[in-house]
Amino acid sequence: MVMETTETHLPTRLVQRRYGVSDRTLDRWLKKDGLSFPAPLVINGRRYWRLSDLQAWEASWPRPAVKET
Repeated sequence: MVMETTETHLPTRLVQRRYGVSDRTLDRWLKKDGLSFPAPLVINGRRYWRLSDLQAWEASWPRPAVKET
């Protein structure tokens, strides 16, 4: 039985555009402890990120406090 998935995967170049960073920066993010940047899937030597993993990572970012006036 084959399960189909509707999960969206982004290639490296789209992840770079999403965050405005270089490939080298993505490598640094993957190695940095505490950043929890999602690991990519490697298919035929190319990296792909699950969109849902990236969105969950973005949701974990700290939000700036809103000052009341």
